[in-house]
Amino acid sequence: MLLQIMESEKLKIAIQGVKGSFHEEAAYKYFGQDIETLECESFKRTCELLKLGKADYVVMAIENSIAGSILPNYNLLRDYRFHILGEVHLHIQQHLLALPGTKLSDIKFVESHPIAIRQCDEFLSEHPEWIVKEGMDTASSAQAIVSEKLTNTAAIAGEAAAKIYGLDIIERRIETNKKNATRFLILSNDVVEQKNANKASLSFQTGNAVGSLAIILQCFAEQNVNLSKIQSMPVVGKRNEYDFYVDVEWKKQSDYDAAIRKVLKHSVNFNIMGEYVKNEKV
Repeated sequence: MLLQIMESEKLKIAIQGVKGSFHEEAAYKYFGQDIETLECESFKRTCELLKLGKADYVVMAIENSIAGSILPNYNLLRDYRFHILGEVHLHIQQHLLALPGTKLSDIKFVESHPIAIRQCDEFLSEHPEWIVKEGMDTASSAQAIVSEKLTNTAAIAGEAAAKIYGLDIIERRIETNKKNATRFLILSNDVVEQKNANKASLSFQTGNAVGSLAIILQCFAEQNVNLSKIQSMPVVGKRNEYDFYVDVEWKKQSDYDAAIRKVLKHSVNFNIMGEYVKNEKV
């Protein structure tokens, strides 16, 4: 009974994918091992669990150093308006996994998440005879090989998935860029003030006047606030109108505060999505 109570008190973290996924690895890196990860078939499902209070937090990939921004997730950030509590950078090492005893010559099909496939384009191009299929997640592709006893199929996934599902790594480090990294956001229903915050994620719209975006960017520059990322997304149903998502970093809180005051004068639908401590470690 005591064990059940203790387990019920663990933080519940919604992740896209299954056990052994990179999302689970990112959750462990941020929260530690003493958590319960909730497996979800889609990013939208993770958001629904958080919205309904069935999860305490969501771990969501937002960009990869090879594949770029994960654009559909920006739409989810806009629709659900969760608070960004923090970020995690994870060094991604992709391996080719298969059932024990499987040889490279036995492979006819390779399956993984679309982003993982893109990360391994160069390696896959060396095997044009393989049929590459997109799956829900890296780890779920590994899981399917075991559950369906697929002797002619390999999955692109991480080492954790190989260990959990008992698969052999028949080719290591098949990612094109060995500095491959993914940035994950930690999402919360509640605004949680972060002491020593030095990074923020913001969203806003601009007017249609010439140079309107440049004026806003200049506001940051004048206050010594570094713009580390900018992403634009079309406003649904409005031609030639865009939401801009930016990440900014600062050394002095007063500089950041002054920049925000200036930007408010030149933007529309301004929103501070989260203020948090920049994650330096990959």
